[in-house]
Amino acid sequence: MITPVASGRRARERGGFRLGTGAVALLVPLLVAGIAIVLTWDSLLSVRQFGLRFWVNSTWDPVAGIFGAFPFIWGTLYSSLLALLLSTPIALGIAVFLSDLSPRPLRQPLVFLTELLAAIPSIVYGLWGIFVLVPAVRRIESLTPPWLRRLPLFEGPPLGVGLLAAGLILSVMVIPFTASVAREILKAVPANQREGAYALGATRWEAIRMALFYGRQGIMGAVMLGLGRALGETMAVTMVIGYAPRASLSLFAPQYTMAAVIANEFSEAADDLYLHALVEIGLVLFIITIVINTMSRLLIWRVGSERA
Repeated sequence: MITPVASGRRARERGGFRLGTGAVALLVPLLVAGIAIVLTWDSLLSVRQFGLRFWVNSTWDPVAGIFGAFPFIWGTLYSSLLALLLSTPIALGIAVFLSDLSPRPLRQPLVFLTELLAAIPSIVYGLWGIFVLVPAVRRIESLTPPWLRRLPLFEGPPLGVGLLAAGLILSVMVIPFTASVAREILKAVPANQREGAYALGATRWEAIRMALFYGRQGIMGAVMLGLGRALGETMAVTMVIGYAPRASLSLFAPQYTMAAVIANEFSEAADDLYLHALVEIGLVLFIITIVINTMSRLLIWRVGSERA
């Protein structure tokens, strides 16, 4: 029998636990709001001087005091989407192999190696990119046929550093995140889904397709996780993308990303306007990240509602 004293103590414990967990959960939106306020406050000078032109202006001239973020926005989105395009099929292939096709003795070692890639520091990827990837990309660019290099997508000298190298190194860094999450999603697909498919005469490939369709909501979340990783990457991309603040469609052209320009030029900002412009680039990256994650969340919700 529960006494009134014990009942009151349990009620206080439940209330204290609810209050404590609610306060911890409240820290997340407060932290996001705090970051937005600090970035906005520390970029006010640039915001007041350039306004929305900062987003679309392609001129970045610290000497003349003219700043525009469009080349960096372009480079960030272009390299991230290229990495997503290259990494998603490979990551899904790894996830399918590890969850359905891999021999049991090889499964755990391969899982360990895949997850190990996510733990490698980005500076190590950058060094690998400089000494291995960039020479390989330079050779590929030099072997590109002249008729193909006349196209806007492949024009430019064979430098090695550029958007293609950045997209390749980002795709390598994104693959372990997407593959690990997608593998867990496929493992979570109920066994009766596959058994039902086999009972209806489905082949292994058809059963795997059914599992991919069943877990499409989580797989889309894994892909968006990889995109978020690519958007904010700094060191590895900085070391291989080149330092050209101009927007170009060419994969061979050196370009710039928002994270790279902040990392490279923040210590060189000689006046307040220059410093505020760099902080505003951080604010732009923050806004773009929130918009992309919101859109991906809405897309995942829509897929989930269609599945329901």
